[in-house]
Amino acid sequence: MKISYNWLKQFLKTDWTAEQTSELLTDLGLEVEGLDFYQSVKGGLEGVVVGHVLTCVKHPNADKLKLTTVDIGTGTSLQIVCGAPNVAVGQKVPVATIGTTLYSPEGEPWTIKKGKIRGEESQGMICAEDELGLGSSHAGIMVLDNDLKPGTPCADIFKIENDRVFEIGLTPNRADAMSHYGVARDLKAGLLQKDISLELITPSVSSFRIDSRILKIDVEVLNKELAPRYCGVTISGLKVKESPEWLQHRLKAIGLTPINNVVDATNYVLHELGQPLHAFDASKITGNSIEVKTLKSGTKFTTLDGVERELHEDDLMICDAEKPMCIAGVFGGENSGVSETTTSIFLESAYFNPVSIRKTAKRHGLNTDASFRFERGIDPNITEYALKRATLLIQEVAGGEITSDIVDIYPKKIEDFEVRLSFDNAKNLIGEEIPRERIKQILTSLEIKVNNVTETGLGLTVPAYRNDVQREADIIEEILRVYGYNNVGTTEKLNASISRTSRFEDYKIQNIVGNQLVAQGFFEMLSNSLTTPNYISLSEDLKEEHNITMLNPLSNDLSVLRQSLLFSGLEAVSFNINRKRNDLKLFEFGKTYHNFKDSREEFKHLALFVTGDQHQETWTNPNKKSDFFYFKGIITSILERLGISRYREYPVSDDVFSEGLSLQLGKSKLVDFGIVKKTVLKHFDITQEVLYANVYWDAILEIIKRNNITFKSIAKYPEVRRDFALLVDDNVSFESIYSITQQTEKKLLKAVNLFDVYQGKNLPEGKKSYAVSFTFQDENKTLTDKQIDKIMSKLQTSFEEQLGAELR
Repeated sequence: MKISYNWLKQFLKTDWTAEQTSELLTDLGLEVEGLDFYQSVKGGLEGVVVGHVLTCVKHPNADKLKLTTVDIGTGTSLQIVCGAPNVAVGQKVPVATIGTTLYSPEGEPWTIKKGKIRGEESQGMICAEDELGLGSSHAGIMVLDNDLKPGTPCADIFKIENDRVFEIGLTPNRADAMSHYGVARDLKAGLLQKDISLELITPSVSSFRIDSRILKIDVEVLNKELAPRYCGVTISGLKVKESPEWLQHRLKAIGLTPINNVVDATNYVLHELGQPLHAFDASKITGNSIEVKTLKSGTKFTTLDGVERELHEDDLMICDAEKPMCIAGVFGGENSGVSETTTSIFLESAYFNPVSIRKTAKRHGLNTDASFRFERGIDPNITEYALKRATLLIQEVAGGEITSDIVDIYPKKIEDFEVRLSFDNAKNLIGEEIPRERIKQILTSLEIKVNNVTETGLGLTVPAYRNDVQREADIIEEILRVYGYNNVGTTEKLNASISRTSRFEDYKIQNIVGNQLVAQGFFEMLSNSLTTPNYISLSEDLKEEHNITMLNPLSNDLSVLRQSLLFSGLEAVSFNINRKRNDLKLFEFGKTYHNFKDSREEFKHLALFVTGDQHQETWTNPNKKSDFFYFKGIITSILERLGISRYREYPVSDDVFSEGLSLQLGKSKLVDFGIVKKTVLKHFDITQEVLYANVYWDAILEIIKRNNITFKSIAKYPEVRRDFALLVDDNVSFESIYSITQQTEKKLLKAVNLFDVYQGKNLPEGKKSYAVSFTFQDENKTLTDKQIDKIMSKLQTSFEEQLGAELR
């Protein structure tokens, strides 16, 4: 939400800087995420001064150019080449001096430099109004008032609006602060805590008068639950035209585009007071009557943006005697709005049911300034005041007369809330005792009425517009945010409780694995659990009937809960690759969601993504692509860290992999990992190889709980290593060799490692060479050569008999 500081100071006459105010607003809970500059003329005409044209002659080398000398009040005249047909001696003109930055209509900057034009030196530029941003004409230079003194800054002549604009990250509960008045109300309370007492100035409506009753519009609210309050009045004889500059500047400062004086006035009051309004062209209201009601489901309605929409039976509509004119609180209709030919209007100010507006806006994918406020809950008791304020403003900028009584249908008043505050509860929750008079001061500054005071607490009435303050805890939060979180003292004593939790808690295991992955160069990511249903088509293992669909999705791309972490991860991979970050290691802990026949289930997974080079390129570390075996090493290191080792390998069955492995322990699947199919990657415009692992985290946690920790002391006696170079058939795997070693010698053989594989020249066809190391150790004594030779001989015999191996 954007808030103009100049506009804010219409409510509070403060001399604080924008930076000081920004800090206080953030302390009050209205977090200022950015502070920008606004200038009605970009650049503020800095460097542009009044010049007096002393001479003007034809350029010696160009028919359409003129050579002028201009006095800019420095004592030395400037020679300026000018192409404008209307430049003449004696004129006072705007001169952009050397070094001045001007801006094109598109906002592109360009700087005035000293140079030569057709051989003649030019020391500045005499400007047209479009070159300064003061208009659109480029027919000739601007001619200023002849009484102006040369050298006068043009910024002093033209009324340039310089403003600071706060970008406030408003939380959804703070509906009361969705306006300049609401922010000023909070700011007043905050300043009061700094002993700065300022009056909160509200726009006066005392001059509101009914001029005649010649245009009456009958209003009937048929659904009072969805429209608890509805007000309206007619204005006749107005003239729709461009808004005055001051009004345009206010709207432009907060990012709005001025449309016409009537619409701009309603937008102004919306952002001033937080009350949305809507102006209907009275001549387009058939039967001079308005009905606020719902219509039959499927009714067609074309909105202001030209889109034909199909209405839902719960959509509240503003209708005339024959047709719908507006989706209440959300968007106007194409054929009922204000146009250049409008001379009379019906001005609406209402309070609509927030839940109804929210559902309607989401159903139709509409998000307007009006719906933003209505769906969070505006002040139901400001409706008539805002209507009068807007009416007077429209009269000011568009003329016209008030030609009807105010219609105000408010059958059941929305009452304020009664809340009881305990001083002891406030002290316990805040952590320190705030003086009782200070508490009362804070509450009254927030327009919370103190009804009664006792030794134990306060009886309070909270205004209806604070629909987020309905409990004692909410009152205490209001006191604390205005008192200042930074003002709550800290004690030298730290109290803590010891939590007795299992070492198998999910978050503890997750932290262990996460820390290990980060140490290996991974970055943790967090993706949206909502995704598009289109991803189902990328895998036959995912079923459309297993989708859990959102009843009220933000969009089709976020309409189902994910069945796999793969696709959201590939979105992140694609996003990074498109920004030249090709070497990625990402991991995510997340859940998948499935709609089965008898139940809905969610499962936790750990997803890993690796693509590109293993390490950053350096002169000592050349590029090395992340391959399948590198990725497998990462997976196995995770399992080893968790004490899981006796798993078996199977070919992966998941069809998103072109090749891969599935690691299983008994009937429990631990991990599926491998290379993602190119057809899947193509969907995300990824052309490089991506390795993906799906770790079944729920299964991992169950297995860890069953594991017992075993340990043994470090052996006192040395290890001994022996190597074999075995010539074996091509189809012999290292796993076969490893299996034979475990059957042959279990006690002294501690490790078996394949450290070289060779195929090719000097070997028989169909053969390969395995270089295998064997590590032996006796925990009770030093091994002798005789013992080791005996074991190596047994191993050799086993390899020869079972594998047909030969020693090289």
